[in-house]
Amino acid sequence: MPVPKRKTSQSKRDKRRTHYKAQPVHFILCPNCKEPALPHRVCEKCGYYKGRQVLKIEEL
Repeated sequence: MPVPKRKTSQSKRDKRRTHYKAQPVHFILCPNCKEPALPHRVCEKCGYYKGRQVLKIEEL
C-alpha cells in the first residue's frame, strides 16, 4: 500500500479540517406553549407535535 513520503504539515492538516466545526443547536418556539423546543421533535413541556398531543405530560 502507498505510504506518505513526508509528514503532513500542521498548516495543511488544519486547512483540511476547517469545515469540521461544531454547529449551534437550533431551537424553535413551540406553537402550543411558546417554549423553546428542538425542531421535528415532541415538545418536552407540553407533549404536542404538529398541533396534536403525542405525549401526556404530568405536572408535579
